[in-house]
Amino acid sequence: MATSSPLATVGILSIGDMGVGIARLLIANSYRCITNASDRSEATQARAHAATNSAFKTRSRPLYFIDLNAVSPKTAREVNNLLSSSAPNVRLIDGGIIGGPPNREEDGTWSQPSIPVSGPHKLHEAEANGEHLAKTLNVKHVNDSIGSATGLKMCFASLSKGFTALAIESFTTAHNLGVTDQLRAHLEEFNPMAAKTAERGLVSMPPKAYRWIHEMDQIAETFEADGGFDSNESIFRPIARVYELVADGTELGKEKTEDRKRGKTADDVAALMSEGTSRRKQKTE
Repeated sequence: MATSSPLATVGILSIGDMGVGIARLLIANSYRCITNASDRSEATQARAHAATNSAFKTRSRPLYFIDLNAVSPKTAREVNNLLSSSAPNVRLIDGGIIGGPPNREEDGTWSQPSIPVSGPHKLHEAEANGEHLAKTLNVKHVNDSIGSATGLKMCFASLSKGFTALAIESFTTAHNLGVTDQLRAHLEEFNPMAAKTAERGLVSMPPKAYRWIHEMDQIAETFEADGGFDSNESIFRPIARVYELVADGTELGKEKTEDRKRGKTADDVAALMSEGTSRRKQKTE
């Protein structure tokens, strides 16, 4: 039950689907959330206004900046170096989000993602509500190194979103060959988990594809800078181009999470991808 007096003020810099979910969770637990959505789309601004109001206040205590963007450890270290030299009073906590946005269930409980964090500064030590905030957000401190948490996120995302990219190409090609039903039947017989994962990934992917382009490039940078792989050995820059095609070369790129029209089945995703690749081929001929 929320109390009458708000706890710490939490600013959310990116108020997309995940940001709104986190804001709703925090507000339900008596935190005050602020954001700036002036440069975001009308749909994003509507989500933000539905969840919280914006207002900014100055503060004297050190500011904790929890960077939960899907970036490489190299990028996280660069951000830390920038803040250390230009804003020493800002305490960076490196982090990532694994799982979907927080969501309130019918029984009043919350389903929420895991938020691994790392770095020398620990959220549960922050004044005045750090321990409560860390518990509310399901924060797990990995270690004291900047980059460890973002790296964990990249490694996890490579398996889930990498597999979805493979499913996009597999189902699209099967569609073109007229063997989609047979592909699905063989998957269900010999690899039912892959069948379920592919169907779920294909259907949930379209509204997010535009965001995953940069994330795939960041995964490639992770594997190169921290995994020791050469640039010609990492498969994730080509995978970024797959999501670029989805977002910019097909009708799937127009989909919004809160207003889905197309791509709600794996077959429709494959059909729209086929249309997109055909149009691209015609332009180059």
